[in-house]
Amino acid sequence: MMVLNMWFFILLMFMFGNMIFISKHKHLLIVLLSLEFIVLSIFFMMVMYLSYIEYDMYMLMIFLLFSVCEGALGLAILVSMIRTHGNDYFQSFSML
Repeated sequence: MMVLNMWFFILLMFMFGNMIFISKHKHLLIVLLSLEFIVLSIFFMMVMYLSYIEYDMYMLMIFLLFSVCEGALGLAILVSMIRTHGNDYFQSFSML
């Protein structure tokens, strides 16, 4: 019963992260935070699944490596956007 509650909680985390990602697309910081929340829920899902099948956890280290790189890249884009445009609105970009 506890395992089902944990799977439901992880699925709920994933769905809330996706809803925030879809609905709050005006600010880059909120989009980056929702992406990190989705990555965290996928990490918990992988921990639960890999511990259930009694598999090695090396894949989690690779997943964490890529998620940290994604977070650092997102913060670098956020800092450069704030330095050039003064805010983190997507509407301040011009395609020209």
